[in-house]
Amino acid sequence: MTDAGKISEGSPYDVVVIGAGPVGENVADRARAAGLTTAVVESELVGGECSYWACMPSKALLRPVVARADARRVPGLSAAVQGPLDVGAVLAKRDEETSHWKDDGQVAWLESVGADVYRGTGRLTGPREVTVTAPDGTEHRLTARHAVAVSTGTRAVVPALPGIEEARPWTSREATSAKEVPARLVVVGGGVVGVEMATAWQALGSQVTLLIRGGGLLPKMEPFAGELVAGALTEAGATIRTGVSVTAVHRPAPDGPVTVELDDGGRVEADEILFATGRAPRTDDLGLETVGLEPGSWLTVDDSCLVEGTDWLYAVGDVNHRALLTHQGKYQARIAGAAIAARAAKDPVDTAPWGAHAATADHAAVPQVVFTDPEAASVGLTLAEAEGAGHRVRAVDYDLASVAGSGLYADGYQGRARMIVDLDREILLGVTFVGPGIGELLHSATVAVAGEVPIARLWHAVPAYPTISEVWLRLLETLRG
Repeated sequence: MTDAGKISEGSPYDVVVIGAGPVGENVADRARAAGLTTAVVESELVGGECSYWACMPSKALLRPVVARADARRVPGLSAAVQGPLDVGAVLAKRDEETSHWKDDGQVAWLESVGADVYRGTGRLTGPREVTVTAPDGTEHRLTARHAVAVSTGTRAVVPALPGIEEARPWTSREATSAKEVPARLVVVGGGVVGVEMATAWQALGSQVTLLIRGGGLLPKMEPFAGELVAGALTEAGATIRTGVSVTAVHRPAPDGPVTVELDDGGRVEADEILFATGRAPRTDDLGLETVGLEPGSWLTVDDSCLVEGTDWLYAVGDVNHRALLTHQGKYQARIAGAAIAARAAKDPVDTAPWGAHAATADHAAVPQVVFTDPEAASVGLTLAEAEGAGHRVRAVDYDLASVAGSGLYADGYQGRARMIVDLDREILLGVTFVGPGIGELLHSATVAVAGEVPIARLWHAVPAYPTISEVWLRLLETLRG
């Protein structure tokens, strides 16, 4: 250990990874699997946003909500599940899934693959050089023979509104880690975080009001996805207001309610307010200026996740702004790790589309499930995106309620499926499902889109009867006419 303010010189590594979330962990794992010495730097908890404040806690909150909703649609069971959720049990399960915000297990895993873990803030201090400032102020300089990988992710953006500091708004972190259910919750934003947290807290006992600047929910998906989710939220008791913006917030008393002023002159009072209005890269204090890059910027990369203009700096996961999803970041990490290893060994690097060192799926086959009731899931392009890209396409829709499996799944089933067909290549460019229990259907769609499976061959992929996946046959029959 060195005195505060002094820098100790460490042995050089082949690879230094800044950020030990799922993405950084996977870069380190792939580098170590290739025999490269690897250091990982983390300023908070090893496991990152997904493990403690995003994917895992949010889905732990949502699972009992969706399970109860499903059970209420099943004759013979519905009468037994009409009561409220056990809030204490739900929050306890959430805490268990986050390991009570302790990262011992994930640190042990990183160490088990042979990576060295450094606690503290990592900053670039020159090409292939990272200086780590530990919590006690000591500094340690790490050098990388082959690559530095930035996997620092993103942070929630809170708009600079009058009264915002005194209002102490929730971001996604507070929304997934709250210890009590607010009686009234305002959610600003209709994207994935907004609708998932509105679903969870409404079911846990909050009176939720969703404030949406645009015209509907889930604007990056097919329009019917947001419409079906909005209908279910409204039926559950939430209030949804579209076409409005927040102009100011007020919380005169620290423990009192917050008043939200709107641009239409209206006001909403609540006990808590959640802003789910976007993300920004965690690159402000990364030392980018020491290597000719702009602090606070997204890092532009090629398909191997190599930062443009460098031959040693990689940006992997949310920080490169390609696909802000944990599974896509982990996919990029596998690609980047393989590319780093190939370049270190001076082996050929295959960055052609769908090559071993190209994250092609970021462009063509990004899957996502929104864990609301009903679930919404999509992969690839929407109709608007496909037409905007100049493809000659046809959208094929089918009512999921007309599939035998959905009637067995739940009484009163409501849902919809759409596939986007490239009429020139006769493959699928995108698929969207909305309905209870459809999240597990998505990987079949992902295989079809990523594999560019010909429509003629999909006819031979026979869905089991009576499952909801029979919608694949119905979509193909509708296409054929």
